[in-house]
Amino acid sequence: MVNKVDHIGIAVKNLDETLKFYEEVLGVKCVNKEVIEEQKVKVAFLPLGDTEVELLESTKEDGPIAKFIEKKGEGIQHIAYRVDDIEKAIEVLKEKGIRLIDEKPRYGAGGAKIAFLHPKSTFGVLIELCERE
Repeated sequence: MVNKVDHIGIAVKNLDETLKFYEEVLGVKCVNKEVIEEQKVKVAFLPLGDTEVELLESTKEDGPIAKFIEKKGEGIQHIAYRVDDIEKAIEVLKEKGIRLIDEKPRYGAGGAKIAFLHPKSTFGVLIELCERE
């Protein structure tokens, strides 16, 4: 069902400060920044080989990233796996009894179709399915 790790999402308090670390210390360059109003998040993409690091800063105090940081602190928030057909993947997961946060795909950063699986069904890991054209 999954092809590869698409990206690793990291929740951060300050996107610009975090980007300085990745770019100046680790030598990883940001290729794109985007605000996703629907998800109350500002993201930056840092490609590493055939995957990416996605840095996420909340744009609102009640956003999911702000809530994550308040509860767990900054750090890895999710792992995204690439799929060819997200609708089919969602149906297969439903049939297998996996609890989903998104039962229908929604718009994600970079124009991807995304859907999240609930961590209670995935051994504590927030998993994102990601379909890209």
